[in-house]
Amino acid sequence: MGNCFEGCMSYCDRPKNTNIRWSLPAVCFVWETAMIILFGVFIRYDEESDAHWMEHRIAHNISSDIENDFYFRYPSFQDVHVMIFVGFGFLMTFLKRYSFSAVGFNFLIAAFGLQWALLMQGWFHSLDYTDGKIKIGVESLINADFCVAGCLIAYGAVLGKVSPVQLMVLTLFGITLFAVEEYIILNLIHARDAGGSMVIHTFGGYYGLSISWVLYRPNLEQSKRLHGSVYHSDVFAMIGTLFLWMFWPSFNSAITDHGDGQHRAAINTYLCLASCVLTTFAISSLFEKTGKVDMVHIQNSTLAGGVAAGTAAEFMLTPYGSLIVGFCCGIISTLGYLFLTPFMEKKLKIQDTCGIHNLHAMPGVLGGIVGAITAAAASETVYGELGLRNTFDFDGPFEDRIPTVQGGHQAAGICVAICFGVGGGTFVGFILKLPIWGDVADENCFDDEFYWEVPEEEESIPPILEYNNHMRVNKHSEICMAETNFSVEQS
Repeated sequence: MGNCFEGCMSYCDRPKNTNIRWSLPAVCFVWETAMIILFGVFIRYDEESDAHWMEHRIAHNISSDIENDFYFRYPSFQDVHVMIFVGFGFLMTFLKRYSFSAVGFNFLIAAFGLQWALLMQGWFHSLDYTDGKIKIGVESLINADFCVAGCLIAYGAVLGKVSPVQLMVLTLFGITLFAVEEYIILNLIHARDAGGSMVIHTFGGYYGLSISWVLYRPNLEQSKRLHGSVYHSDVFAMIGTLFLWMFWPSFNSAITDHGDGQHRAAINTYLCLASCVLTTFAISSLFEKTGKVDMVHIQNSTLAGGVAAGTAAEFMLTPYGSLIVGFCCGIISTLGYLFLTPFMEKKLKIQDTCGIHNLHAMPGVLGGIVGAITAAAASETVYGELGLRNTFDFDGPFEDRIPTVQGGHQAAGICVAICFGVGGGTFVGFILKLPIWGDVADENCFDDEFYWEVPEEEESIPPILEYNNHMRVNKHSEICMAETNFSVEQS
């Protein structure tokens, strides 16, 4: 048995070959062909996007097209879509030579992931058993983007160290695991998690960290020259931060109930994010000897409040409660970057490139705990009888559930998310460790050159620019100086 294990490890440690000329096209063509076939067999429009909508309107006495769910959900869908493709993509452009891969591979795995997510989530949530078809509408698109978010979070942990083929495999398994754990948490346990603190962030964070642990590179120091940022790369990453920060209220409220639940989720998230920014700046400055602020903290920890607000977003968290959650989350996340990330790499052998443990995993667990406490403390006095039933969906088989029991089930949801993240990530990590995926050697990590056609570096600015007035500090003063010199020469 020992010889078998040693043989497997030696096979996995074979020299790297980054040529993906055949593997990447094969994966993309074959998997997209599979998507076309599966969509043809299973996917159909739902009643609100089908051409029979007019008949549906008459049958259900719907007075206007404006009552179609599209008009309620599409603005939130747009915001979430921007977060997935622009926010997450640009947030990871902080590395000095890995911007193409950060945005480009984010684009690739999100585009594939949302297709696979529509199928996986459809089989669990929107399968019509009368005809065996999955019926999709605008809410399905939002849920697919949520599903993809978990894989993009995991991508942050292995950023710069894996090939695009490995990322496709990570996404294939990640979407599958996500759909299963989401079904268990939301349907079987019946926990509420509107903004996905548990099902998205906790799962995605520990999924990525577990993969990174299995793929640990002991000689990653050889790439240290590229494992950092430059001025312009940090500015690009800050663009991603601002997009995510501004649209996070839409993310947490996108699929909540119309009316007070959605309204409350946006307010709670808005306040939580604002509070988190101040404590992030405070802690970042406090722990720097000269009081300077670290851009790494501002790019990441300022978003942790949105993560922590996710589970309790639609609950009666209260405005001051939202500020408290954001206040605590900014402190925890920033301290994580200062102390926990170096400890994890040195002692636990987890190389977390983007610090997803501090931005997603820990705040996700905190959000789940806040949700459990808030649910357990709910009462008819605070919510009203109808409000309590509506907020926690106390109907059907769950109509006799009481808030204290609901709080326990919320806590159980955290455990399920962690177990799926750690267990699934460890399993997928060993698959990705096989030397067949075209990943780079330790000394070549964090470099676009091995997977992209990179243009030549821009030419340096010549020392003398005779005709470029924009580069001259004060052209009028230069003219005056020239006239003065001329007068001196004449005299």
